[in-house]
Amino acid sequence: MKCSMVFSRNRPMRTREIVELCDVIYKLHGARARHIHSVPVCEEFQGRVVWDGIVEVFGLSGHPKANRIYAWAHETGDPSNPMRYVTVLHIPPVVSPQTAVQAAILQEYKSRAKSN
Repeated sequence: MKCSMVFSRNRPMRTREIVELCDVIYKLHGARARHIHSVPVCEEFQGRVVWDGIVEVFGLSGHPKANRIYAWAHETGDPSNPMRYVTVLHIPPVVSPQTAVQAAILQEYKSRAKSN
C-alpha cells in the first residue's frame, strides 16, 4: 500500500479520496505518502474567493527533496477527464496548505497565459 491512513478524533477520513491522492503522489513523485490531516483553505483575491476547499497534508518517505506534500482533487466538468489532481511539494516558499494553494493558483495562471 502506498499510503497509510490516520484517523482524527475518531472520525475516519474520506478513505477513497485519500487513497487516490496517495496513488497520484506515488505515480508523480515516486514517494510513499502517509496522510497526516486535512486543512480547510479559502483563498481570496481582490475581495473574491478564488479557491475554497480542503487540502490534504501528507508525510513523504523516499523523496529526495521534501518530507511533506499537499494535495487535493477537484472535478473538471470534462467527462473524458473528470478529476484533476493537484500535488505541491513542501519546499520553500511552499510551507503550508495556504501557500500550496497560492503556488498552484499561480502555476495555473502562468500555464493559461502561455497557452493564449
